[in-house]
Amino acid sequence: MSGWTRIEGQAVALADANIDTDQLIPARFMSQPRKDGYGGFLLHDVREATPTHPLNHHTPQVLVTRRNFGSGSSREAAVYALVDFGIRAVFAPSFGDIFAGNAVNNGLLPAQIDEHMIDVLIAGMGNDECEAQVDLETACAVIAGHQISFSLDPVRRQKLMNGWDDIDLTAQHTTEISAFRAARLAAHPWAWPTDTNQTDAKSVFNTGSKTK
Repeated sequence: MSGWTRIEGQAVALADANIDTDQLIPARFMSQPRKDGYGGFLLHDVREATPTHPLNHHTPQVLVTRRNFGSGSSREAAVYALVDFGIRAVFAPSFGDIFAGNAVNNGLLPAQIDEHMIDVLIAGMGNDECEAQVDLETACAVIAGHQISFSLDPVRRQKLMNGWDDIDLTAQHTTEISAFRAARLAAHPWAWPTDTNQTDAKSVFNTGSKTK
């Protein structure tokens, strides 16, 4: 997964609150191979029932929507559907906690902004596309001509900018982990299996067991 610092593209608004992960990707599509892409399944049933739905007519990089986006079940496939559709950032007053963590691990920004600003944006955008710029370094965006500051945890910013997930983030501390292991082994050699004594953190993170 590649990191990013700035997006310049198009945004659309989804005016509904509480868009949950079951809506983002219905369960029957989750058995499909990821390599084929999940973008076509994004909000499938909602879009099929609503011909005028913005995502039936536009392919934005940024979504603006209402509170509790990504609530519901913990399915990571909901994030896959958004990312595979081409979306890199979602602006909302609040997000499902598990969804937000999954989003960051897959390069998708969950940008939390004031509910009043969401109302202003959605009222002005309607069903049309508008220009959007998002900057992770400054935690600022310009959407439909409005300058916006958004809330983003510094660790999540670091992960997005570097294209890291949780394993990548932990791997940045291999030196400290190896030093801790060595100290523990020296102090308590009896507590370590013999075949583990020579294993350091660097070898653990380079086993090739991780998939992206």
